[in-house]
Amino acid sequence: MTAARKWLNEVKWDEQGLVPAIAQDADSGEVLMFAWMNREALERTADSGEAVYWSRSRRKLWFKGEESGHVQRVREIRVDCDADVVLLKIEQVGGIACHTGRRSCFFQKLLGDGRWEAVEPVLKDPKDIYK
Repeated sequence: MTAARKWLNEVKWDEQGLVPAIAQDADSGEVLMFAWMNREALERTADSGEAVYWSRSRRKLWFKGEESGHVQRVREIRVDCDADVVLLKIEQVGGIACHTGRRSCFFQKLLGDGRWEAVEPVLKDPKDIYK
């Protein structure tokens, strides 16, 4: 490994070789989504300037926007104080981060009566996003 890649060794990967990753809008500070990254995903994200994640269900790299076109352009990559969570400050192309067609994956709010309610609108029908 070159000296330029030593920073990857400073990340605290879990027993599956993964680290949690939060995508945050670089301008507004809004948290748009959460996903997992393995070493290759984080390295490719740093190299390409676009978010790449690890899909645990599909067991493969997931290039954000590869199907939807809703790419995440990465402005900054940070780690928390324990180096066990990655924060990507991103520009969300197309304004939609969630596969449900919403801006953010965090669109459900817990109400006082113990119910979850969707409080963010669907910006685009997922049937029109994923063909």
